[in-house]
Amino acid sequence: MVSPGQQQPLTLPSLPHHLPLCEAIVAEIATAPQQRISFARYMDLVLYHPDHGYYTRSVSHLGPGGDFVTSVHLGHDFGELLAEQVADIWHHLDRPQPFDLVEFGPGQGLMAADILAQLARAYPTCLAALRYTLVETSPALRQVQQQRLQPWQDRGISLQWCALDQVPEAAWMGCVLSNELVDALPVHRVVLTEAGLQEQYVVCSNHPDLPFCGQLGPLSTPDLGAYLSLVGVAIAPPTYPLGYTTEINLAALDWLAAVARCLHRGYVITIDYGYEAHRYYSPTRTGGTLQCYRQQAHHSDPWVGVGQQDITAHVDFTALQRQGDRCGLSTVGFTPQAIFLMALGLGDRLNAVAQTQGTDGASLNRALQRRDSLHQLISPLGLGNFGVLVQQKGVPPSAQQQPLKGLTVPEYPHREASV
Repeated sequence: MVSPGQQQPLTLPSLPHHLPLCEAIVAEIATAPQQRISFARYMDLVLYHPDHGYYTRSVSHLGPGGDFVTSVHLGHDFGELLAEQVADIWHHLDRPQPFDLVEFGPGQGLMAADILAQLARAYPTCLAALRYTLVETSPALRQVQQQRLQPWQDRGISLQWCALDQVPEAAWMGCVLSNELVDALPVHRVVLTEAGLQEQYVVCSNHPDLPFCGQLGPLSTPDLGAYLSLVGVAIAPPTYPLGYTTEINLAALDWLAAVARCLHRGYVITIDYGYEAHRYYSPTRTGGTLQCYRQQAHHSDPWVGVGQQDITAHVDFTALQRQGDRCGLSTVGFTPQAIFLMALGLGDRLNAVAQTQGTDGASLNRALQRRDSLHQLISPLGLGNFGVLVQQKGVPPSAQQQPLKGLTVPEYPHREASV
């Protein structure tokens, strides 16, 4: 989605709740120990309940007409530039056949379609070797993806859908790619109190308009403390104030461990918004990073509009890097999206737009719109400040001597002519 810095805060109306989802959460709380569930479980149910979850029951929340947009909704350029990196990885791995490209959280299939189109235009031999796997949990989104990508299957391109737990160990040789996946994984929330670090649980509320609220209690698992030790953070006075609230993403560690298990040789590219741990857990970030999205605006209240809004948290990239070290995924590079895309050729695209010759109003308007979209992809106040983490497993030293294309020093256009 577009970075929170680019969106307007939402003035909270009385957002309607999705009642069947609320009933399912109430039923689970009623049978849980002490009649409470972790915030991570609450977020998991809100977003991914198999029948009523925000992501599983509809696709209308994606895109300009929905609750949020991502880089892929700004045009074809983002996916086409990623195809440049995919083809470069294929060469780094000595052009394996089949060559696995695995996309997690493929949304409406837009990025996949753009990657395939660019490979068909510029790298047909890479496309011929490609085995494209889409890992999608939402039946509604999977149906949209299959419809959009059917023409590629008709052309004989290998496309398959699966769940992560269905993949055999060391099954993939190639590239694992995700764009804005990890921010939507369920997070635990912790709060610093006089009794030490406690966890925020979710209980049924007595409020007439809000069915759920938070309740503090002891940490549900020692893994929360182990996570903070992994990233080198100790949340305690006097460095941190009482009431300090933040998130811990254990699901991200589990996801990366599973990816490492499935990857025999190749690269993992994770694109998302977030920080390294020293910024993520800054003592001044007292309210954490939790954000909710509704109708292109954002706020931080997860209790309103249950099932009718997206819930996310920023990504701790230090945790992904250190978990990777434990799982055999070494870090190749970590860079802002702006620099990554410029290295892949976005500057050339800006120059081409600037040199577009067109005298009619429609052509000029299209050029201006495309220039604006390209600038959004690299804006330091938004998408350009997203992090791109590249990790590798089993890549031979000879291939590592040559840097990946997206991690080279980009060539910036000297001057952009007026359009």
